[in-house]
Amino acid sequence: MHFDDRLATVLRLQAPGPALARIQYRQLVDLLGTQPAEARSDTLDAAYERLDELSRTIPAVERAAVIRDKALRLRTPRLIAELARGEAAVADAAIDAARLDPAEWSDLLPALPPAARNRLASRPDLDQALVERLAWQGLSRPGLPPAERAASEVPVAGTEIPGALPDSASIGAIVKRIEAYRKSREVGGPAVPDAPRLPLGEDHVLYVPSEARAFDFATDPSGRIVWADPGVAPMLLGRALASPEGPATVAEALRRRQPIAGQRLTLDGAAAIAGDWRVDAAARFDPLTGRFLGHQGRMRRWPMPANHAQPTRDSEADRIRQLLHELRTPVNAIQGFAEVIQQQLFGPTPHDYRALAATIAGDAARMLAAFEELERLAKLESAAMTLEGGETDLTAIFASTVAQLSAHTGQRGSGFVLAPPAAHCHVALARIEVERLAWRLLATLAGTAAPGEQLALVIEPDAGQCRIAVALPASLANRSDKDLFEAAPGAVPQVIAAGVFGVGFALRLVRAETAACGGQLIREDGWLIMTLPDLTAVAEGHSQSF
Repeated sequence: MHFDDRLATVLRLQAPGPALARIQYRQLVDLLGTQPAEARSDTLDAAYERLDELSRTIPAVERAAVIRDKALRLRTPRLIAELARGEAAVADAAIDAARLDPAEWSDLLPALPPAARNRLASRPDLDQALVERLAWQGLSRPGLPPAERAASEVPVAGTEIPGALPDSASIGAIVKRIEAYRKSREVGGPAVPDAPRLPLGEDHVLYVPSEARAFDFATDPSGRIVWADPGVAPMLLGRALASPEGPATVAEALRRRQPIAGQRLTLDGAAAIAGDWRVDAAARFDPLTGRFLGHQGRMRRWPMPANHAQPTRDSEADRIRQLLHELRTPVNAIQGFAEVIQQQLFGPTPHDYRALAATIAGDAARMLAAFEELERLAKLESAAMTLEGGETDLTAIFASTVAQLSAHTGQRGSGFVLAPPAAHCHVALARIEVERLAWRLLATLAGTAAPGEQLALVIEPDAGQCRIAVALPASLANRSDKDLFEAAPGAVPQVIAAGVFGVGFALRLVRAETAACGGQLIREDGWLIMTLPDLTAVAEGHSQSF
């Protein structure tokens, strides 16, 4: 509270002239720079807003001079992130003056702009883990010592005088090392023990591939590459992904912030990257604000090898999941903003706006639920996920779901007729997974049953399996398998829906979930029959052992 009171005092001061504005700017930087990383309050938010206002009136050179004042304390990651997004002089000063521990630098790294990360890489006091992480992003410390340190750090034969210039023999050694490095960059080739080391004297060796076959990359919002795999990063950083000579489809995708799928792109320059490439990339958005950050993707040599000529099922599933991720990000942001308005977190809001915001938040939640179902189906069909394991009484879960649905079906005289089970079935699934299966299957069928239509439901153990047989309602019984499992959304009227994509999608998801745990869902003579591996014998064995 002591610092909050001081911030409030500073914020109450008026700064009509440039001198007072500089004073207030310095006070805010000093106070904000000593706040705990987890501190949150309205006063802090107001202080950051005032700092932003002052930044628009005070020249960047003067702000950088304030930040470099050794009397100030910059120990708050949030402040450093804010300053790093400013002009180059301000960002460099903030990165140089910051005093964070390795864990704080690691957490802050994703929030730093590329230029600030590059500046951070030049700090000599970073721990090895952070240095390696920066190197993985294509950022490393300068190859030669800075000019002001070269004289004191380069060993000089025959003298111990600090600051003395190296003699001609030492200068020649440096020139030879620079020339060796330059030639390795031009010619490339396999890694060899005597490859040039940068910085001089370090054990790290920069290996440049003779010919890259594939690499990952990321761009900024303008389409310029700001990150790439370390082996090719020096040859790619700063390049524009789209060019007047390049394909119009790539430029259009960048402009519209759309995915880039299988586009051919020609790169010139060093032999390691020169040639034709296939580009696959997706747009990235800030998870909190929804702001467009650029594209991230992968380049592979063109033409693709024969075994990659046609996209596989897994790659299609990956693209679907990637697309859903990009769709989910802005919807999350919309939902968050709507909830802020509806809950009046920023102050009183008219009731009409609150009602509209509540509707938007509800629609966003339904969209997110739909994305989750689509992603779940893609992962299950590509074997990218399995259902959570456990031991659950399947018979009890289905009986509970029938009772739950009766609150809706009872008013229409429809529902399920559950035959008394001869014995309970246990399956190797977590309870939540069985509940999802039961609800998705039974709610879909109950929602398509006509008023007064009762559906038979039988659950029984059968030769080491749990067998669930449920009669199809008349609206579905005469449909072919294709029409049943691939029915378009809205093609079959439903009074109860287990998802937003209709009957066909819900049943396909049930079938994929069943297959993922070693079972199957088939249609047979007007019935849907689900079989799952039974764990009754295993459960009895466990109970006897205790």
